[in-house]
Amino acid sequence: MRGIKKVSTAGMSREDWLEQRRHTIGGSDAAGIIGLSKWSSPVSVWADKTGRLPDKPDTEAMRLGRDLESYVARRWMEATGKKVRRLNAMLYNELYPFAHADIDREVIGERAGLECKTTSTLDVKQFQGVEFPVKYYVQCVHYLAVTGYDRWYLSVLVFGRGLFNFVLERDQAEIDALMKAEGEFWELVEKDTPPSVDGTEPTSETLQTIYRESSDADIVQLFGREGLLQEWSGIKEQMEALKGRKEEIENTIKLDLKEAERGACKGYGITWRPQTRRTFQTAAFEKAHPNIDLSPFYKTSESRVLRITVNKEAI
Repeated sequence: MRGIKKVSTAGMSREDWLEQRRHTIGGSDAAGIIGLSKWSSPVSVWADKTGRLPDKPDTEAMRLGRDLESYVARRWMEATGKKVRRLNAMLYNELYPFAHADIDREVIGERAGLECKTTSTLDVKQFQGVEFPVKYYVQCVHYLAVTGYDRWYLSVLVFGRGLFNFVLERDQAEIDALMKAEGEFWELVEKDTPPSVDGTEPTSETLQTIYRESSDADIVQLFGREGLLQEWSGIKEQMEALKGRKEEIENTIKLDLKEAERGACKGYGITWRPQTRRTFQTAAFEKAHPNIDLSPFYKTSESRVLRITVNKEAI
């Protein structure tokens, strides 16, 4: 690997590994940076890289993915006849000083790597009849950029449905576009300037986390935001009107069905069935059993709630 620097991860603790990867952009960050991930966003990656977010907890799904990585690699070798090896290192390319690659496996005898994934059977349609799954495309393009390799293999174990194998050939135009976006993003990290926000859940969760502490002492004058707030007000009115129209349509269908539980219309299936919902009446239970302390069973969560009120006289 000419021009590639290796930093060994052998024996590195999870805390040290997380700290090492925070200093540059990794493959799992790439999709979030360009807005193609449901799990991260430009704002969430920026907050992580600037040290504003706590380390993500090690979940059961993450543990399972690591534990089964060797199994997926072995199954891929059985299916292809190729051999792989583990590097136990983070790779850095002098052409892209803002990026690193922590690859699963290197393919022996080729300028290629292998990414091993495990996923739920619910995701199986994402891997059927596709040239390369969109879900992992950007990550593999990132690895091709950092390593300089010619192709990247992907092997996905879908629990209960089998192994799905793919190959991505090097496309320099795609690499250049991604590295340009990553380089521009890293400039924001170095300047400690947040990227533009979007309406995704990862961005909302990030803002809740990094601005959890609040103060009622000052009022921020939002000069120049009148147009934005007018747009918000218009959208809110449209949503309320659409909600009313949606319920009107549903009530029309209910009147058509009457006592029937099922209806048929070209291209649509309709059901209106009884549904039982059980709820625990806390107040009634506490009144009936005043000596039982329920406080250990309550889960308390706290978040900041944004409320916007419209003063039409001032507009």
